[in-house]
Amino acid sequence: MNHTPFSSQLASLTAPILLASTILGGRIVTVLAKDSTSNARKTTTGQLTLNAAVEVALQNNPAIKTARTKWESARERITQAAAWDDPKLSFNSLLGRFVSISPNGFTDQALTVEQMIPVSGKNRSKERIAAADAIASFEDFRRQQLDIISKTKVSYFRLANFYSLLDLNGQEEATLVQTLDATKAKLEVGTQSQADYLSTQVERQKIVEARRDLEEKISDEQSRLKVLMNQDPFSPPGRPVFDNALAYDLSTERLRRLALVNRPEIRQAQSMVIEASEKIQLAKRAWIPDPSVSLQAEHYNAGSQAISEVNAGISIDLPWFNGKKYRAGEREAQSDYLAAQEALESTQAETLGLLHEQLQKLETMHHHIELYRDQLLPTA
Repeated sequence: MNHTPFSSQLASLTAPILLASTILGGRIVTVLAKDSTSNARKTTTGQLTLNAAVEVALQNNPAIKTARTKWESARERITQAAAWDDPKLSFNSLLGRFVSISPNGFTDQALTVEQMIPVSGKNRSKERIAAADAIASFEDFRRQQLDIISKTKVSYFRLANFYSLLDLNGQEEATLVQTLDATKAKLEVGTQSQADYLSTQVERQKIVEARRDLEEKISDEQSRLKVLMNQDPFSPPGRPVFDNALAYDLSTERLRRLALVNRPEIRQAQSMVIEASEKIQLAKRAWIPDPSVSLQAEHYNAGSQAISEVNAGISIDLPWFNGKKYRAGEREAQSDYLAAQEALESTQAETLGLLHEQLQKLETMHHHIELYRDQLLPTA
């Protein structure tokens, strides 16, 4: 099976990450939040901007911190996987001899140093597998960030909507108060029935009750937003303020391209394909034995020198006598590679399906916005 070199695969997968933040270190939070928070501005007392809310959530949310820590842990495994095996040091000494031999007939002490040399490149394959796994962990971290951004924005706009409804409720009550005054005046002069006056009073009570419900929803949404921002839920975050001009390019082709390139689940599936590919190479290299080189210093008790002899040696495993085991390992790696490719294709198809659903929802919501903005609210 032909495989694209790992370096080019990893570069195409991680280029945006490596260039923006250096995967071996850097402040990823700032990079991922750039579009949402680069224009964050200070807010006045009692107000909260969308950018400020997102920035605080990205910096303080515990779920993001947990995901980042797991990614950093996975990143440290790369160096461990690339390292050589530890050298071995052994010492042998004569404890007792129960036969009569010449003083220098046998060695009395021996000191041996042994090191395995990874000429097969297995450690490099393991390093690349660990790197691909670290990329997958990084994409989990990105997914957690994107989820928190999404939840924060949803909570923010819900809170803004409740405040707008509360304002509308107050205006409606003020209108009914004027109507009540006018009705009362007409009732006193006999030009209005008492039923009309009572009916208006009932409507006002309904509005007051609706205001209580809105205040409860505002309190719940404030708590939800505070939890996302990892702040005290008992301290209100302030009233949302934002620019009404929310213009975005929602062209289908552009969004398809962005989703297939940037969605964490797809990038994670791509890293799994790379990891499975490297496992195939590792399974093939399992047939290549890594030699262990040893150096041994020996001493005879009867000898006047500290080191009487120096020996060198080499040893290797013999995998060819266990071919069934290694061929099974190759077949397993091939199956994992095919499964990873199928998972990638499935994730891509799922992504396009989700994108289509969201575009349909956006179109419906856009219609609702125009209806409320241009007709219902002005009429109210």
